Formats: sequence, C-alpha cells, structure tokens
Amino acid sequence: MKWNTRVTELLGITYPIIQGGLAHLAYAELAAAVSKAGGLGQITAMSLDDPNELRDEIRRLRLMTDKPFGVNFAIGQHGRPFEEMVEVAIDEQVPVISVTGGNPKPVLEMVEGHNIKKLVLVAARRQAEKAEELGADAVMVVGNEGGGHLGRDDIGTFVLTPKVVDSVSIPVIASGGIGDGRGLIAALSLGAEGIEMGTRFIATKECIHAHPVYKDALIHADEKDTVVIKKSIGAPARALRNDWTENIVRLEEGQPGFEVLKSYISGTANKRYAIDGQELEGFGWAGQITGQIEDIPSVDELFSRIITKAEEIRMQWAT
Repeated sequence: MKWNTRVTELLGITYPIIQGGLAHLAYAELAAAVSKAGGLGQITAMSLDDPNELRDEIRRLRLMTDKPFGVNFAIGQHGRPFEEMVEVAIDEQVPVISVTGGNPKPVLEMVEGHNIKKLVLVAARRQAEKAEELGADAVMVVGNEGGGHLGRDDIGTFVLTPKVVDSVSIPVIASGGIGDGRGLIAALSLGAEGIEMGTRFIATKECIHAHPVYKDALIHADEKDTVVIKKSIGAPARALRNDWTENIVRLEEGQPGFEVLKSYISGTANKRYAIDGQELEGFGWAGQITGQIEDIPSVDELFSRIITKAEEIRMQWAT
C-alpha cells in the first residue's frame, strides 16, 4: 500500500513517520536508521556542544544514508543562543529543520529563502495558527500524553489534533501517545497527515546513547508511570515517575521558582539518568505510550510492525 500524504510529499519520505528531537539522544545513528526505514530521522542540535559538533554529526549522518533527514532546534526559555547552530544547518543545506520549545520566529526568519522545509512543534490551536503565519511548512501537534515538554492546557492528542487540522491549511503531524500502527491510523483518521514519535524511538537498538537502565524502565513502566514536572514554572513536561521526579513534584507544591528547581530539572540531571543510567540521580523524559512498549527492536523492525498493523486496519476498513 502507498502512504502518500502531504507530509510524505513535503519531506520526500516513504512513510509519514517523524522521529522526535530527543534531547541528548537523537544523533546520527538513530536519525539515519529512521530515514533509511522510510521516515524522517532528526539530529538534536542544541544538545551538542558547539557548531562544529553539529556539522560533524550532519556529515556523519550523510555517510550513513542519502535519505532526507532533519535537524531539531529546541530553543527553550533557559536555552543557550542557537543562531550559530542554525547557520550550520543552512551551510550544510539540510533538507528539513524543526523548531520546538520556544518562539520559532527567529529560526524561521534565518532560514527564509533557503531550500529548507520548516516544521514547528505546537501544543495549542493558536500556536499552530501563528506558526503558519510565520511560514512553517507543517506543524507537529503534541497532546498531553506526550513525553518531554507539553502545552499548558492539558489537552489530549485526540481532541487537539482535529482542532488544529480545522484551524490551519498546512499539513498537521500528530504527536503524543503514538507508538504503533494503531496510533498512525488514529492520527490519520483525525485529519493529521503524519505522526511524530519520541518515546518509542528511545527504546530501539539504534538509540545508542540511551542507557540500558532507561530503556529497561520504559519497557517495565505502564501508562500510569509518568508524571508532569515543571508545571509551577509554566513549562510542563512529562517524565518517568521515579524518586527524583516525585521529589520535584513535592518541591513544586511550594511554588519555589526556577532558581530552586534549576539543579533538579537541568539537562545535567536528565543526562545522569538517560545517558549514565544513574536512576537515583536524575530523570528521563517519557510519554504515556511507555505503557505499550514491551521490547527494544531495531528501527527497521519497528517500522515494519507499524506499517503492517496499519495496513491490516486499512484492509479491515476496506472490507
């Protein structure tokens, strides 16, 4: 079966499946595997130390595949300057960029006039409309089920996706709570023209930077084993429930402010858990889809499962 949508046509991919930016985890090996499997793999730019590292990572990926790929720019409230990183993406003529975690306008303005497709992650209808006004080629809509940073309104993917589809003319990509072929079909039924998956790609063989402790936790967690942190500072984000994140939630009850929380919610704390496997000294991002993760396949095997299941459902509907 063919899986042509405006998203596959826009990005030059076979299947409308996009790998999330995955801070500290999304590098050449994972991105190349996703792109080779027919989706859009991405490198996480702002987790790298400097522009030269990003340039090297892009070139490493291109040695692994000639398929389209993206570079993600997570420009959060407390992030560092991103301009030099964007310049590298322009210099290297990357085919796609995505912008998450902040106002996309500066990045979109920098790449204007270049042959780069622009994706923007949004968590609300108004954000999607604004992204379209600013020149985004497509929006990725994350519902409250998702891992990592979310919207402030606690709206789920099933409600938010069709609302955004009805509000913009550019393609919509659904994200949050999606990890298999059923999720792909559900998203398309809601009017989306593709899906973005983050948590599910962590639990794959090619996500080599994720520590086995992290992957094992994703396998054994159920849909109740995540928690939203950072709500008290207006930047809600979903992570695996453990002693570290439970402590953050307790601290937030007193509205302590960013300075008090800083060391608990930092990228360093995230890396201690996600990369070093120090489960008592940090946290790992995860969406509620972790309740459906039962193993660690290769990316190619994961794609095969997703498409096979989705095609089974399409055939059932056709009869």
